[in-house]
Amino acid sequence: MSFSKPGHKIPRRSVAGHEAEWVKSFDPPKASPPTPDLLKPTNPVPAFVAANVPGAIMALPYTQRVHLMHGTDLKMWDGKKMEYFLIGNPDVPMAANGTFPGPTIRVPRGVVFHGQVEGHGQPPHTIHWHGIEPTAINDGVGHTSMEVGDYTYQWQPNHIGSYFYHCHRNTIQHFEFGLYGFLIIEPPDAYDPKDGKNVGGYPRRTAANLANYPVFPGFVGGNLESGDPHAMTVPYDVEALWVIDDIDSVWREQAENAHQTFPEHGDQPGVNDDFHNNDTGSYDFFAFHDYNPDYFVVTGQNFPGRVGGTASIRTGVTIPPELNSGVKGMQVSINAKVNQTILVRMLCAAYVKIKVVFPVDVVCIAYDGRSLGVPPFGKYNYPYTIKAATPIEMSTAQRCDVLIRTTKPMNSYAQVEYRHHLSDAFLFNGRIPFVVQ
Repeated sequence: MSFSKPGHKIPRRSVAGHEAEWVKSFDPPKASPPTPDLLKPTNPVPAFVAANVPGAIMALPYTQRVHLMHGTDLKMWDGKKMEYFLIGNPDVPMAANGTFPGPTIRVPRGVVFHGQVEGHGQPPHTIHWHGIEPTAINDGVGHTSMEVGDYTYQWQPNHIGSYFYHCHRNTIQHFEFGLYGFLIIEPPDAYDPKDGKNVGGYPRRTAANLANYPVFPGFVGGNLESGDPHAMTVPYDVEALWVIDDIDSVWREQAENAHQTFPEHGDQPGVNDDFHNNDTGSYDFFAFHDYNPDYFVVTGQNFPGRVGGTASIRTGVTIPPELNSGVKGMQVSINAKVNQTILVRMLCAAYVKIKVVFPVDVVCIAYDGRSLGVPPFGKYNYPYTIKAATPIEMSTAQRCDVLIRTTKPMNSYAQVEYRHHLSDAFLFNGRIPFVVQ
C-alpha cells in the first residue's frame, strides 16, 4: 500500500511456518483447533439411522458426519453436465459420495449435537448452522471461527423449526454450487419410541401457535416451561420440502477452479494484485456480481425448461429416508388425502427473486426457523392466512413454513416464479404438482 511519501511500502508477511497461528484464514488449512468444552453427544438420530437404514453405520457415537466438497458432474434436464460441490455422509451408502442438496439433518430440540466435518477437494471450508445459536467458534462463519480441516462442531438447539447448513467460506460460490442442506429441529421426543409411535414415519409434530386455527386438529397449547415435549406443537400427516434454487451455467464453466476469482497477490495489497492470472474461457475476468441463471430446480429436481418458459416436475417425488435422517415419505411433489394436515417447508436457495403461489389457502406458521406466536415471541407476531393465488415473496436464505388442510379433492400445481434480481424481468415459472385425493 502506498502512502504520501514516495516509495514507502508495507510488504505482506509470509505465513509459512505459522500455519497453526493462521488456522482461521490459511488456505489450505494446516490445522484445526479442538472443540472447546467438548460435551458428550446425546443426539439419538445417528443411532436410529444406523439401525434402520440398510448399510448405514454410526462410525462415531451419536455424531452426525459431514464431508464436503465432493466435486462431481451432474446431468441437467437437457443432458448437459454441470459441476457441483456436494455434501455427503460417509456413514450412509446412498449419501457417501455427496448429494444435491446435502442430506437433510433432523435433530431433536435440547440434545447435544456433534457434527464431525471434513473438508475435501478444493479448500478451505466451514459449516455454518444457519439460524442456530452456537458459541462463536462453532458458528462456522469463515474468518471468525476457522476453516476446516477436520473439526467437530457442537451446539444445542433451542427452537423447533426449519433451518439449513452451508459452507460459509467463499460463500457466494460454494452455496451456489451446492454446499448446503436442510436442517430440521424437531420436538424432544421425535426419535423416542417409548409412546409406541413409528419414529421414522408420520404423523410428526412441529412448533406452532394455532389457538386461532381450530381447523388443524391435535394442537397442544400450554407453555414451553411445562416440560411437555408437545407444548405449542401441532401434528402433521404429510411433509414436503421445497428447496428452490437457480443455476447460472456460466458460473460453472468459469469457476471450475476454486481460485478462479482469487487474485494472485503482489507485495502491495490492492495495488499490484493480479486478478487475471486465473482466467479461463473467453469471458476475461469472471466476477460473482454478474448472475444470470438458465437452469431452475426444486429440492434437486430439474424443472425441464428454458428461460422464459414454464415446466413441471413429475408427480410422486419423495425424498429417500437415507437422505432424510431415516424418516420415510418426505415429499417434493405433494400427494395427500382430504382432511390431512400438510406441512410445506420452503427454503429459498436462489439468488434471484422468488414468488411462490399456492392453489389453496395456506397458514404461515413460521419464518426463518422461528414459529410465529410461540413464546417468547407470542407478544410480537402470530400465524396468518395467505389466500390462494397470493404470491409469497422470498429471497436468498429465507425459510417459510406453511400448513394446509383442505376438505375437497384437487389436482393442481403450486407455482414458483423466478424473476431477475436486478431488472425484475420474468425468467421462469416452475410448477410443483399438488394433488389431494
